Amino acid sequence: MNNTETEMRPETARPQTVDLAAAYQASGVRDVLDELDRTMIGLGPVKQRIKETAALLLVDKARREMGLAVETPTLHMSFTGNPGTGKTTVALKMADLLHRLGYVRKGHLVTVTRDDLVGQYIGHTAPKTKEALKKAMGGVLFIDEAYYLHRPENERDYGQEAIEILLQVMENNRDDLVVILAGYADRMDRFYSANPGFRSRIAHHIEFPDYTDEELARIAEVMLSEQNYALDDGARSAMAEYIALRRAQPHFANARSIRNALDRARLRQANRLFSTAATPLDAAALSTITEADIRASRVFRGGLDTDRKRAME
Repeated sequence: MNNTETEMRPETARPQTVDLAAAYQASGVRDVLDELDRTMIGLGPVKQRIKETAALLLVDKARREMGLAVETPTLHMSFTGNPGTGKTTVALKMADLLHRLGYVRKGHLVTVTRDDLVGQYIGHTAPKTKEALKKAMGGVLFIDEAYYLHRPENERDYGQEAIEILLQVMENNRDDLVVILAGYADRMDRFYSANPGFRSRIAHHIEFPDYTDEELARIAEVMLSEQNYALDDGARSAMAEYIALRRAQPHFANARSIRNALDRARLRQANRLFSTAATPLDAAALSTITEADIRASRVFRGGLDTDRKRAME
């Protein structure tokens, strides 16, 4: 083909209009949002922000197709809230959503903490941080309890080196990586104040509220149902009392604390069946959590019923 033929070839025409409803349906975003509504109880404000973000990205994608937008939007995020409020799960959904909209190549989620990024001696931090970033490229890097990266009280701490590498990659590779920082709201505020570079690179701040008692009771039922267990009427009432008492104790971690409580209830049920059953058991007996299995918790005796291993979350 000669130069004259090349010059005469018309450029691909850009669309003059866009059907956002059709684009929404074709993208598969509806599937992600519907699954979020179906599988996650409560979190109304969070779900609304995710829907708003999806709408923004759909419009941005349409603008790019029509030649109205030229830069990739900043998609780095901050998730703040107490433990057990679904931050990691929502990050996983967000990675899927961003992939469906074409903002990340793979749509996978890589979850890290300080220990995955910061080394204990000179020359160790940079390789660790770069390796984590390499694994996350094309997807989402979720940094849990991100404020632990910054430890100004320790002059020999290498967290600042990891922070500087992260900031550089967040700016230079924002078309191939989305970073989500997560943690307690007050600690994250102090972290951003000490590291303004992060705040300036984060466009979306999403706050995760605590679950209500009623929502936690529903979560308990769903968790058990997924394992083919169920509460009887007495256990259901006892669980409601447990939730109210447990919330007033230290180190309450929302859905995580409920999951731990149910694991202990299943342990008590198994011991009860093993020690008292004199006849063969049917499926109902093997699958039912009773009031006694719940009320055996130390919470009802004024004790602390928590997982000490997670006490400092």
